[in-house]
Amino acid sequence: MTTNAKTVSVIENGETVFIPLNKLKKHPKNARKTPHSEASIEAKAASIAAKGMLQNLVVEPERDGEGEPTGFYLVSIGEGRRLAQLLRVKRKEIKKTEPIRCIIDTANDPAEISLDENVTREDLSPADQFERFRELAESRGWSAEEIAARFGVTPHVVKQRLRLGAVSPKLMQVYRDGELTLDQLMAFAITEDHARQEQVYENLSYNREPWIIRRDLTKTNVVAADRRAVFVGPEAYTQAGGVIIRDLFTEDRGGFYEDAALLDRIVIEKLERIAAEVQEAEGWKWVSVHIDYPHAHGMRRTYPHPVEISEEDAVAYDAAQENLERLSAEWEDSDVDLPPEVDARFAELEAEIERIDGKRHAYEADEIVRGGVFVVLGHDGAARIERGFIRPEDEAPEPEEPEADENGGTVIDGVRVNADGEVMGEGEYDEDGHHVSALEDEEAEEDGKPLSDSLIRDLTAHCTLALRLALGEQPDMALIAVTHTLAAQTFYRGGGDAHCLDIRPTSGHLASHADGIEDTAAAKALEDRHAGWAADMPRDVADLWGFISGLDHASVMALFAHCASLTVNAVKQPWERKPCAHETAEKLATAVALDMAAHWTPTRAYLGRVTKAHILAAVREALGDVAAEQIAGKKKQEMAEAAEQLLAGTGWLPPVLRIARPAWADAEQEAETILQAAE
Repeated sequence: MTTNAKTVSVIENGETVFIPLNKLKKHPKNARKTPHSEASIEAKAASIAAKGMLQNLVVEPERDGEGEPTGFYLVSIGEGRRLAQLLRVKRKEIKKTEPIRCIIDTANDPAEISLDENVTREDLSPADQFERFRELAESRGWSAEEIAARFGVTPHVVKQRLRLGAVSPKLMQVYRDGELTLDQLMAFAITEDHARQEQVYENLSYNREPWIIRRDLTKTNVVAADRRAVFVGPEAYTQAGGVIIRDLFTEDRGGFYEDAALLDRIVIEKLERIAAEVQEAEGWKWVSVHIDYPHAHGMRRTYPHPVEISEEDAVAYDAAQENLERLSAEWEDSDVDLPPEVDARFAELEAEIERIDGKRHAYEADEIVRGGVFVVLGHDGAARIERGFIRPEDEAPEPEEPEADENGGTVIDGVRVNADGEVMGEGEYDEDGHHVSALEDEEAEEDGKPLSDSLIRDLTAHCTLALRLALGEQPDMALIAVTHTLAAQTFYRGGGDAHCLDIRPTSGHLASHADGIEDTAAAKALEDRHAGWAADMPRDVADLWGFISGLDHASVMALFAHCASLTVNAVKQPWERKPCAHETAEKLATAVALDMAAHWTPTRAYLGRVTKAHILAAVREALGDVAAEQIAGKKKQEMAEAAEQLLAGTGWLPPVLRIARPAWADAEQEAETILQAAE
């Protein structure tokens, strides 16, 4: 309390007095007609609670109709502070009779002085505010929460102002001079690296949109949604000394990992630990870790084969299945959450079943001794373990090539044979190694052979003809035969000699046409399906016919479909002239109701390779003219980046990827519409 202040008794103009809060009222002549915001009152209340009333209220006595004092005082200047104190009363921080320091003013017009207070003052520059907040944090060691409590704002607002206060002084002066907007300054605040901020500022073109500034500041960083960041996680990255840049002014979906090289190193180290565990547990000859799958490894791959589990495991498996079914039946109709012990029991039984199921397939011991494992980072941010690769130098030695002789034959195990595998005796031979002398059948009889080679060829030709006729009359068996032929060549090394149908499946390597295609979710799904079938195949291709013929019809169809699917080729090459093949591919896509929007989205990788006109047409088609006009004035790269964000989730596709809907899909939709209308 000031020494010259007095309690209210004799009222004189200019005196400082203390008036009970409940005796103060808003002056009807106050120039401010727009109410104070709740945030403003909150901030003033917090400031007064922390620092006291730094400014006096200006008041005049209230008088009744006859000019007599009512005992109340009208606040000409300081209405916001009066409301802040009333808020503190409501919170029971002070009493309603709290004495408030006021200055009596009976000489000036209340409307004029309340207007004067707001018109003649100059607000503090936001730049000054940002820097002062930063100084409070650095000089006094106050946290964002402490500063927030003293100024009546949220900790998030304080953090934003602290971040703005950390912008390069050079750029802060540019902002003071009016050459940067607040939105642009906020974009620069995404990093505290002054040199980087200034470098990006110097390199800006005429287009200084905030998103461009953010993009340029973070283009060497890794977004938190990147598979590397997902795999490592923020905790491990920061513990290794990494810094995560957070944008306090926009939704950054987890921020940006500043040091890409450090992140890659942590990824490799984590993959190496996983690889070491796999090698130690399974005994592979080698392991190799990669962030990206090494598609050009050039190695043959083997897969695990079905094996019989031990009697002990079989008993344990049946017991776990029985207990799981019983437990599921007990809780099937329960509306309450599972008790922790029941939930744990479910997890225990499922883990036991999964453990024993894992023993039903195994690699050959020889394959493990000679083979290796790739441990790579998958597209979903999880470790991907790919087993069973055999390096060329570790392959079993191939049999030596038979040696050719002067008559066009070759010597195998001491026996001379021609190109068709026929034994070549004495006499004359043509250029293909076929015997041209007479009496071939007689010689065979003299040698003790039941039939000559030429006669065997003659008879088996008739057998082939009969087989063609018979197989064409039995579609189900034809399906098994074709599936066997495809599977033998798809899943077995040297499987081309294990079938009797002259069908040769080929599968084009798509990675040579589209970079990164084999690291997509669709490629992984196809590989998983292939590995699943490979694991079910018998070890010996000689047993393949029995395996396939023993499958139920649905399984045969599924295996046939998988093998056939690997031969699909709808790639359009500029030098090829295959219009009928491309038309057939389009018909096939329609028949299977292919939805390319589920497998492909228009990213910058695509948008950066088409013209600006194509980009605008895509946005216009997907979102309308207004969206297209918003990006029409941008440069090509900026337009592509903006279009990627706009087109995300719209399902837009370029014409070459659009598939006609099958007639049955339209019929189903029409039927559903009719049913809904009937309801």
